[in-house]
Amino acid sequence: MSAPATSGTSRAVIPLAIAQFLMVLDSSVMSVSISRLVEDFDTDVATIQLAITLYALVMAALMLTGGKIGDFVGRLKIFRIGLVIYAVGSLTTALSPTVGVLIAGWSFVEGAGAALVLPALAALVADSTEGPSRARAYGIIGGFAGAGIAIGPLLGGWVTSEFTWRWVFAGEVVFVILVIALSGWITDAGKPQPFRLDVVGAILSAGGLSLVVVGVLQSGTWGWFQPKASPIEPFGFALTPFVIGAGLAVLWAFFSWERRRKARGRLPLLDVSNLSRPVLRSGLSSLTAQNLILLGIFFAVPVYLQVTQGMDAFQTGLQLLPTSIMMLLAAAIGARLVSRFGSRLIVRAGLLTIALACGLIAWTIEPELASVPFAIGMALVGLGTGLLASQLGNVVLSSVPAEARSEAGGLQYTAQNLGSSLGTALIGSFMIASLSSAVLGLAAEDPDIDEAVRQQTTTVVSAGIQFVPPAQAEAALLEAGFPPEQVDDLVDAYSEAQLTGITAGMLTCAGIALLALPVTRRLPGRPERSSPEAATAAR
Repeated sequence: MSAPATSGTSRAVIPLAIAQFLMVLDSSVMSVSISRLVEDFDTDVATIQLAITLYALVMAALMLTGGKIGDFVGRLKIFRIGLVIYAVGSLTTALSPTVGVLIAGWSFVEGAGAALVLPALAALVADSTEGPSRARAYGIIGGFAGAGIAIGPLLGGWVTSEFTWRWVFAGEVVFVILVIALSGWITDAGKPQPFRLDVVGAILSAGGLSLVVVGVLQSGTWGWFQPKASPIEPFGFALTPFVIGAGLAVLWAFFSWERRRKARGRLPLLDVSNLSRPVLRSGLSSLTAQNLILLGIFFAVPVYLQVTQGMDAFQTGLQLLPTSIMMLLAAAIGARLVSRFGSRLIVRAGLLTIALACGLIAWTIEPELASVPFAIGMALVGLGTGLLASQLGNVVLSSVPAEARSEAGGLQYTAQNLGSSLGTALIGSFMIASLSSAVLGLAAEDPDIDEAVRQQTTTVVSAGIQFVPPAQAEAALLEAGFPPEQVDDLVDAYSEAQLTGITAGMLTCAGIALLALPVTRRLPGRPERSSPEAATAAR
């Protein structure tokens, strides 16, 4: 294989960035198309949410295995194969006549394709670039990933409203063909290894990660500890901690198996010794925090815009545009600053900027949208996440030897998937808890609400409460038999409580950004202050 090209560096990033954008776009588009999918397939919201959950689950479960297969087959070759599988899944989704075919095409086929593409993509960026250009390339890739999250609702909302969601997935096939056509610009510096897949390790990693992701994603439905709609209630608790605990136990068995396999001189699925590298651990922890915060924000903000402000998916996407624009700009600029300031300082600046942005957005959460400060807050979110994205991919892949890049790519995207799952689940849980508490508190303080109605409200809230438009809440209260003369007071309390819950979600994101600062301690500092000995010790 050839060495990293320098003259072709800039053009090699083009197909890789497009591929990264496509991988992220899917979930964003699907999330804003739920109501249309329910209508088209004559199904329910829970079924479509199952499809979204399975997509994340398949990717997380197969990511490490996908990276190892890339080492056996060749990174560029498996990148192309994964794209073909992804395109088959996209076309199946676009043409799906039933929701079952949709789940098969999107959740399983596309998810499997993405699990092959993403680890190879991360390694190919390093193979195709070197020096400062590598940092810039990872900044661009990170910016495109963030832009996919932010632009997805806008694009998906517009296409779904004006045409059909099917056109998005058909369009993905066209872009996959484009990426494959341009993939000749990409350099693959890896040397394919004899095919000796660690089957036991693959099963253990997939099983452990699946259980953890399922537990996290279902926490909003089952409850974290206090059971809500938990299918079973072991010892009176929700199923969530038991599923996550089982997943962690299986992952512990996976790591034990990998150490034993390497000690016997056999090729492991994951070289666990790489995780002893402080820079790698710090980079993976920071990536998890980045996606946790970003997906938490992109859960709370659309709830505010769509539920309390009554915006549709397209209007919501327009409000998110400042984030996309600033994310791309900051990712490009941040990559150029690393040689002067170092990754640690830039990542910390990004986290502090995100904390400031979340605080500003929380301050704007009112019945009427404060357009200018809200837009500034969203732009600051893009600035902060762009700075993080400009550094962390390069940090993770540069912290391991060239032969371990596919493994590191698998770890990178596994960390990002776990962070995304945690972001939606944790922030959603905090928002629901705050909503419930605020509703009960406001109802207790309102002298116009009878004691019997307060008790009835407590019963309803305890059974589960969600963020829905006030008109829908009013209809549900009347259907539940609440006295019509007191429904207006309850709806007013519910509307005010929604603002409290959304504010709590944004402040939680700010708090997580601040709490993530210590995990950046082992990220690379300013280059001029790092001696060769220190750099060796850090790795």
